[in-house]
Amino acid sequence: MTTDLPVALSGDDLRVPCVDGHQRRYLSFDAAAATGVLSGVLDAVQAFIPWYASMQGGTGYKSQASAIAYESARLAALTFAGRGTASDDTAVFYSNATEAIRHLAGQLRLSRDDVVVTTIAEHHANLLPWSLAATCRQVECGQDGTFDAGDVAAALDKWPRPALLAVTGASGITGWMPPLQDIIEAAHRRGVPVLADVAQLAPHRPLPASADFLVWSGHKMYAPFGIGVLIGPRKVLAGRGVTAARASAHPAEPEPGGSPNVIGAIALHAAMDALAGVGWPAIGAHESRIATSMRSGLAAIPGVRVLGPGAGILPITTFTVPGVRPALVTARLGAEYGIGAGRLGADPYLIRLLGLGREEVLRAGAVRVSAGIGTSGDDVRRLLAAVADVAAGRTPVPYHEDRSTGDFFPAPGRAA
Repeated sequence: MTTDLPVALSGDDLRVPCVDGHQRRYLSFDAAAATGVLSGVLDAVQAFIPWYASMQGGTGYKSQASAIAYESARLAALTFAGRGTASDDTAVFYSNATEAIRHLAGQLRLSRDDVVVTTIAEHHANLLPWSLAATCRQVECGQDGTFDAGDVAAALDKWPRPALLAVTGASGITGWMPPLQDIIEAAHRRGVPVLADVAQLAPHRPLPASADFLVWSGHKMYAPFGIGVLIGPRKVLAGRGVTAARASAHPAEPEPGGSPNVIGAIALHAAMDALAGVGWPAIGAHESRIATSMRSGLAAIPGVRVLGPGAGILPITTFTVPGVRPALVTARLGAEYGIGAGRLGADPYLIRLLGLGREEVLRAGAVRVSAGIGTSGDDVRRLLAAVADVAAGRTPVPYHEDRSTGDFFPAPGRAA
């Protein structure tokens, strides 16, 4: 097996059984949901495990080693975010980006009188916490699923003045990257702080150093050991000083309760080092080729409809196959071809992209395929051939639907 970049993921050569009785090398095209583990990350975790110990009250050598490793990961996260060790920011570890956003929403101590500007392209993790904590004002998108800095500025200029802008760094549905730097500058000119949810962006591109707050997760960047990161001003995350809307004198713990996830921090540190070692220019060039071939190849399959803009995207593509439910498409890709893909339901952004009502989208949905640094051109060609077969309607075995989940499963041994 060959890849276009000198990287390896644990399980790259794993073979899985298919309905025709053959085993095929498993291909993951679901990186937008969760990536595999970089081999170097796994090596770092395995090397550290013998030294693991509790950091809470421990004074032994192993406890000190764990504490040093944890703090080293915190500093590495700041560097990865473009902050550097001399900044006034800090990095706080949570279990994932969703929890980090939820905690930040609590620490900013917003009320229903406060407005948070979000966009229609946000993951639910960057919508629900703000809708619970404040009043949300949403930036809409065009038919292709995009918006620009002017659209965001228009939302920021409405009254009452917003306390925060919460914006995605990249869509997990289309792979589209908003003009983040222009958006952040527009917000800062208006005195509005910015949270950038960079969970989808972090494994693919450098992070925006000018955002006031950043969140991302290890499980989307080759370190799925249950950790997420929140970057922001120390005076805010420690619960003292100015928040997004007002001064706060309520102290808060800078870290979530419980025993720190030292292993997750070790894994994330190793993943950040590995990405830095490959280099963003090489990663960007490789993934741009993968994104272009994946999108153009899918669009060339008769009947397949590809959603979202056609350029400036990460290797994430969402599509529909006429007459074939997305759950059946993904079931067939897995059972017949050994390919892991994802399916999407009634996300507000997907509703706009499909141009359907919510109930119609609930019945329809879409298929998402997403790649990463370990994906090769040969992998994409194998995916395209499989989707073409599925779109053509060739079914070697019948499938039955689990009505409670909407999932489809093959029925081997029965005539198609």
